[in-house]
Amino acid sequence: MKRNWWKLLAVLLLLYVLVAAFITPLVPGGLSIDIDEIHRGEQRITLTGYNTHFQEENSNLQCFVGVESEYLPVQNVAVQDNQHVSFVVNWPDTLPSSAIAFYVNDIKDGSVYISTALKNKDIAIITHHALKVTVKPQVSSDDHQQWGFPFQPILFETIRNLMLHVPMWFSMFFLMTIGFVASIRTLLGNHKQDDLAIAAVKVGLLFCILGLITGSLWARFTWLTWWTKDPQLNGALSVFIVYVAYLLLRNGIDDEIKKARISAVFNIFAFILMVILLMVWPRISQDSLHPGKSGNPAFSKYDLDSSLRIVFYPAVLGWILLSYWIFQLQLRYEKLKKHDLE
Repeated sequence: MKRNWWKLLAVLLLLYVLVAAFITPLVPGGLSIDIDEIHRGEQRITLTGYNTHFQEENSNLQCFVGVESEYLPVQNVAVQDNQHVSFVVNWPDTLPSSAIAFYVNDIKDGSVYISTALKNKDIAIITHHALKVTVKPQVSSDDHQQWGFPFQPILFETIRNLMLHVPMWFSMFFLMTIGFVASIRTLLGNHKQDDLAIAAVKVGLLFCILGLITGSLWARFTWLTWWTKDPQLNGALSVFIVYVAYLLLRNGIDDEIKKARISAVFNIFAFILMVILLMVWPRISQDSLHPGKSGNPAFSKYDLDSSLRIVFYPAVLGWILLSYWIFQLQLRYEKLKKHDLE
């Protein structure tokens, strides 16, 4: 049991991750903005929130509009229910910026807002009022933190997939690295390392498939398509095809020594290609939608806050330990299969 403590750790970590990933709520956030024009220069804005509590008593609800560092007061605030609040905005004839943010602050939810929700062309800027600057209310998300996963536009509830999708690729890289090192040692004369290489690649391909499936599902709910011309997606599919070719190559060679050496060369090439396609090319490409690629902010800088970290990091470790466990089982199978053939 002492030798297998890491297996127990893998099970406990993944149980914790699966429970925490699906029961941790999202913090309150703003879903959408609806606009109704009333008359010259006035518009009624309805903000729809998510996990919000606008209607609860003693919420001390405040609404205002932010334009860069300045804030416009609003009128006729009407709370419809916990998720909907409306107010009237009397727009000035000029604005210092086309990017506008709508805020609803209360004691329970903190600051709920939608930024860049409207542009100048969507606003009835007809009146000739001066821009009235007000002091930003004291209640804000900085002063009032709630425990939960960050509320991010586009991602919403799918942010939980971070605990599944990303660790699959970490696990695949971990296994393919084992196979890469084993192939180098095979070329150096230790042909027994070929068993490690093939076992690592087979289990690595399993996690590659899981990564592609979870990624495609995530794309469907966030990008509204199962697949798109994204360098990261196409690179992952190319890596899958290259490693499948590695398996087909092995099946076409009967001599064990020759198979081990040729497969080792191909596996080294496949690993280098994987690093280029998944780690280098998406970062220099201008077309990738993935976080951390093409100038898009990565999770570590964008929204990987403390509530995500205490689930995400155990998820990465747990899935890697599980992948190594499966790798050991596959390695035993490869050795038994070779023994039976002999």
